[in-house]
Amino acid sequence: MELSTKELLKWSAEVKLRQKSKQEDRFEHGHRLCAGCGAPTVVKMVLMATDYPVVIANATGCLEVSSCIQEYTAWRVPWIHSAFENAAATMAGVETMYRAQRKAGKSSLPENVKFIAFGGDGGTYDIGLQSLSGAMERGHDMLYVCYDNGAYMNTGIQRSSATPLGADTTTAPVGKANPGGKPQARKDLTRIMAAHGIPYAAQASPSHWLDLMTKVQKAHEIKGPKFMNIITPCNRGWRTATDNSIELSRLAVETCYWPLYEVENGRLRVTVIPEEKKPAQLFFKPQGRFKHLFAPENEGVLEKVQAEIDRIWERLLKESES
Repeated sequence: MELSTKELLKWSAEVKLRQKSKQEDRFEHGHRLCAGCGAPTVVKMVLMATDYPVVIANATGCLEVSSCIQEYTAWRVPWIHSAFENAAATMAGVETMYRAQRKAGKSSLPENVKFIAFGGDGGTYDIGLQSLSGAMERGHDMLYVCYDNGAYMNTGIQRSSATPLGADTTTAPVGKANPGGKPQARKDLTRIMAAHGIPYAAQASPSHWLDLMTKVQKAHEIKGPKFMNIITPCNRGWRTATDNSIELSRLAVETCYWPLYEVENGRLRVTVIPEEKKPAQLFFKPQGRFKHLFAPENEGVLEKVQAEIDRIWERLLKESES
């Protein structure tokens, strides 16, 4: 059977991925992240797509506390733990020192080192937004990756500005006074970062690994500040099974709750258009944090959530140059 060009490209990418999987792992087993957590999958994909020497900065959060315990670490690359709010500032300083040392003729330093900061949505959308905005505005040659699980999961599932409209969290709990969950829509941080005028910003999902890894590779070839927002299921906070992280990521894309797109030099392009746009309830239904939305009295909230998803998706399609 003759393969289409699209199928050939995917097959070629899968071959390359299998080859990469045999290389030395830059993020090892032995971490203490929850079974089924999406964060280690995201980190592995980002690092597998990085064909350069790399330095990592990691904001306080689930990924940090679970991957480096005293003298034990899952990281096999230079890694810096910074405070909750300043991973971007830390990496901006490292990148600046590297450039200064290279300019001073420190030839022992390797060429083409890439600088990546990881932070959860709490340390990115909220607490770390100031240092992230500053690093992007100053133009540091670095990639910031937000692993977005939609709440402050490490400290007890408190709502963040990434928490979806209608979700149940410990600081926006569902009850008599608040039957519909979080009353605000989530912040559109990817668009906010693109509005800084940076050369590259994108959204990705581990369910669409080729799209994710292609975006990482593209980001590394662009000079200047880059930002990627990657959906990262948390079975503890989302109240889901421990074996459906990738399936939930896929449903997020197929329902357009989490659209996949990139903004390169101000030009927006939707990179994945679902063959069939599915209703948002298929993404929400498996998650305990949304179970109240399926009560008869909350039908209006679910409709409001769907309308917001539809509005954003239609705007993206209209603006896309694909």
